Amino acid sequence: MRVAVVAGPDPGHAFPAIALCLRFLAAGDHPTLLTGTKWLDTARREGVDAVELLGLDPTAADDDTDAGAKIHHRAARMAVLNKDPIAALAPDLVISDSITTCGGLAADLLGLPWAELNTHPLYHPSKGLPPIGSGLAPGTGLCGRLRDAVLRALSARSWRAGLRQRSEARVGIGLPAADPGPVCRLIATLPALEVPRPDWPADAVVVGPLHFEPTTHVLRLPAGDGPVVVVAPSTATTGAVGLAELALATLVPGEVLPEGARVVVSRLEGPDAEVPPWAVVGLGRQDELLAKADLLICGGGHGTVAKSLLAGVPMVVVPGGGDQWEIANRLVRQGSAQLVRPLTGSTLTAAVQEVLGSPGYREAARLAGAGVADVADPVRVCHAALGAPA
Repeated sequence: MRVAVVAGPDPGHAFPAIALCLRFLAAGDHPTLLTGTKWLDTARREGVDAVELLGLDPTAADDDTDAGAKIHHRAARMAVLNKDPIAALAPDLVISDSITTCGGLAADLLGLPWAELNTHPLYHPSKGLPPIGSGLAPGTGLCGRLRDAVLRALSARSWRAGLRQRSEARVGIGLPAADPGPVCRLIATLPALEVPRPDWPADAVVVGPLHFEPTTHVLRLPAGDGPVVVVAPSTATTGAVGLAELALATLVPGEVLPEGARVVVSRLEGPDAEVPPWAVVGLGRQDELLAKADLLICGGGHGTVAKSLLAGVPMVVVPGGGDQWEIANRLVRQGSAQLVRPLTGSTLTAAVQEVLGSPGYREAARLAGAGVADVADPVRVCHAALGAPA
């Protein structure tokens, strides 16, 4: 099967797309990745065919102050630009990242089936949940259910506006206003990060996290025999700022951390920080680091959170914007993390000491990670959606 996988250049979306391509390659399929130029050579080094996704840079016609316009109207423009490059690949299936929605529109223009890749839990509205992004647990009792109903009614306006904008964008490029949708939705998360809902879509399948390490380098731990604390600042533009710098200034072994503790700041890029002898800062394989870690401090991005759970490592989460607040609160309810907001030296210290001193957080993380045994294979799901042999 020939597959075109479309994803934007943000690491939280490009890396899962590369991981998915590698899964298709291992199954004997022929995937091609369309993403930003920053990660093309990275994908190619892994043996994945990769071409530039056209139109990522905004134009004067794009209105980035309107989230719906940013997603749908830019997607329509990009769908037209990428229609011919995708057609040249002769794919049997197009897989479109849930944020980079131009892939699905381009597939519709070409009359091709497409699947939606969600690099996080399912965020579609539900009649049984509070609005996604609120971070709230489903309400219980009469008052709780009433609260959720009121909040859903308020958020439904934005959802309906987004659907109108998508219909307008479709019509603007010659497609019918009604969106037929994907043949399946790949929900690339762990079951523990989902919230039970009474209206789970029949086409949505939990396939487990899709992780890709952009480097083979392994960071060497500083000398010491105490706990290992990994700090992974958010790669998202909406992530909290200053996390790495505050951690290095605050988490001093023998004062805040136990004697002999080590701190490792894992980052793709960023300004140089003053590094004390009990710490190391740089780009290294996070899976290797987490295999040795006692605690992860992170921004709440889904990819890093899922890696930590798979390694059975508890967390202190410092959420920024986007979906990080939602994920952070789900982790707290699941029992594997403490949430910090606002971020100060004292709030970070209290959360770190609480998680390191309470074994229950690690056990909750281990149980969440074990749920990966219950997920489906995304390649098999795609084959089945097309009626092809698995």
